[in-house]
Amino acid sequence: MISRRWAAFLVGVGVWSWLIWPRFALAIWNDDRAWSGDRPTAFFWVHALLIVVSLTLGTAVAVLGVKAWRRVRSGPGGS
Repeated sequence: MISRRWAAFLVGVGVWSWLIWPRFALAIWNDDRAWSGDRPTAFFWVHALLIVVSLTLGTAVAVLGVKAWRRVRSGPGGS
């Protein structure tokens, strides 16, 4: 079983991901290297993939943290 401290840490990592990566996405969107005229470049696509994967993992970690927190609060055996 995971402790409340670790559950809170997992939720914090998920929240951190959602605070940081959208700002990074905006920076990439506004970067001149991301565009060739009106078309996105490889620079854009590589970073877009990185952002999507990171947000997906951050969300998954946060969900696991919330589930762990609820299980710890409900006591042994969970519900």
